[in-house]
Amino acid sequence: MGILLAVVFILLLFSGAVLLVSVRPPRIHSPVHPRLTGLPYESVSFQTSDGLTLRGWFIPQAASDRVIVGLHGYPADKGDILPALLFLHSEYNLMLFDFRYFGESDGGYTTVGAKEVGDLLAALDFLRGRGFERIGVWGFSLGAAVALMASAGNTDIGAIVSESSYAKLSLMAEESFRFLSVLKRPMAFLTGIWARLILGVDLDAVSPADRVRHSRIPILLIHSARDEVIPFSHALMLKEALSDNPNAEFWFREGLVHGQLGEEYPARVWAFFRKHLPAADPTVG
Repeated sequence: MGILLAVVFILLLFSGAVLLVSVRPPRIHSPVHPRLTGLPYESVSFQTSDGLTLRGWFIPQAASDRVIVGLHGYPADKGDILPALLFLHSEYNLMLFDFRYFGESDGGYTTVGAKEVGDLLAALDFLRGRGFERIGVWGFSLGAAVALMASAGNTDIGAIVSESSYAKLSLMAEESFRFLSVLKRPMAFLTGIWARLILGVDLDAVSPADRVRHSRIPILLIHSARDEVIPFSHALMLKEALSDNPNAEFWFREGLVHGQLGEEYPARVWAFFRKHLPAADPTVG
């Protein structure tokens, strides 16, 4: 009995330590900045409903009344995704910001999607305050999951490009323990308990697959069959969840890894946003 209790105690400590490392990972600060592109930009900041200040860049396109919000992955920052989005600037204003904890934003920890939905909603409020009504969202990995979850019942988002999203955070917790074989599910379960106790977050409820089930927002779901970070099974779950959405499109690719876009990427994403977020004046863009 003593040995069993010791094993349980060690597993509890280990799962708690994994959670703490996951919500406070080393921050990646990208050297990429709008000033390196020669484009005009504005440093912006806004507050979340729970009082955090988030910081980002607004890159204007004077000829457009539309804006694309770019959402970065974990554990990167807004600069990490800037090169991937610059091709959209010829027709769209761009806004990129750091989620809580990451980059230049406030916050003592990340919740890997749970509270970051509120970060995106705060960004949408900020843009509405600037008079924008035609807003698209592009998200990568964590950012893609946040975009999908924010789509539930949201009338402010006109179109979403989701690049390599997870379907359920609880499944990603299991994935983080995959090296433990049969123990991965018990360890993920214990991590979920710690998440509730420490963060007030239910990992099972952080689920893009559940949140998009009744969405009718145009969504382009992109994933690679070789994704080594977020398994392709997540994409299939999301596809099933979007089966009743007549505006959902799916682009599943072979041979690319997590974060690798490929030569066809700009044209495909551009075509999607042009279709679902067209210029108000058809002679522009």
